[in-house]
Amino acid sequence: MIAGSLDQFGRRIEYLRISVTDRCNFRCAYCMPLEGLPWLPRESILTYEEITEVVRQLAPLGVSLLRITGGEPTIRPQLSTLVAMLRAVPGIEDIALSTNGVKLPEMSAELKAAGLDRVNMSADSLRADRIKEIARRSLSFSPIDAALAAERAGLGPVKINTVVMRGINDDEIEDFARLTLEHPWHVRFIELMPVGEMASLTMEHVVPSDEILARLSRIAPLLPDAGPARGNGPAKYHRFADAPGSVGVITPMSHTYCGDCNRVRLTADGRLRTCLYGEEEVNFRDALRAGEALAPLYASALAAKPKEHALLQMRVGGLRALSEVGG
Repeated sequence: MIAGSLDQFGRRIEYLRISVTDRCNFRCAYCMPLEGLPWLPRESILTYEEITEVVRQLAPLGVSLLRITGGEPTIRPQLSTLVAMLRAVPGIEDIALSTNGVKLPEMSAELKAAGLDRVNMSADSLRADRIKEIARRSLSFSPIDAALAAERAGLGPVKINTVVMRGINDDEIEDFARLTLEHPWHVRFIELMPVGEMASLTMEHVVPSDEILARLSRIAPLLPDAGPARGNGPAKYHRFADAPGSVGVITPMSHTYCGDCNRVRLTADGRLRTCLYGEEEVNFRDALRAGEALAPLYASALAAKPKEHALLQMRVGGLRALSEVGG
């Protein structure tokens, strides 16, 4: 076992989620207030060189899997430059991107050429009017076209993340699932996490994963799936017989998966968070800019990584919105 790769509960930490910006071109109700948030000053945000240096120092400590997030990461200029820099770090095995997909048609080929392996795309509706309503932005956008662009560029397996909200988009569960009958895509239904200042969404809007799976089983029997969709996160996958894709559920509310947690998060301003909803974080940015080694700070962070999140108690570690840490 690589020194420094275990937390205090013996979980192997190998997955780093990197937020490159706190800004987004959407204002999804579960993620960011309609008016936005006070944006981070430019000088507070890590440069691509600083992000790469963090990864270079953590790779020998067991980090080998990266995910680039935001806010919306594709709105930060020259994102492919960062991908290429991270690809060159020894020990990095996989680089993924989480995006709302708006820029995938124009950026997929460039990102693939730079070294990106795959894409997770958020899509909370397949209907243009509802996309506008949920995103609270007037953007001409087709999730299907975005997923096809990523697939054509070789950014697979393409995963589509759908936050299910009762009374808002839960009538589209079956429509999303049927995409997997036609395409080699992997649709993951995520239980809503009502947090921070997202007061318009409550526990009443949460659709438990057991209910989602029961509805999917009415389309056709679901089979357990352990195919190529399985990645670095907590999704549990199923498949319809002979379907090229799969369906999955991510269950932060009904079935916590903290016992298998393998990840830490780097915020856009250089704070390492060991739990999405925890209080614990370490200031990497100031240490990095002072020329200090990150290994001692990383060791102390893993030693304090909590056993489980406190989301069910509605404690969210000071987060105002998910956009602050990229989910």
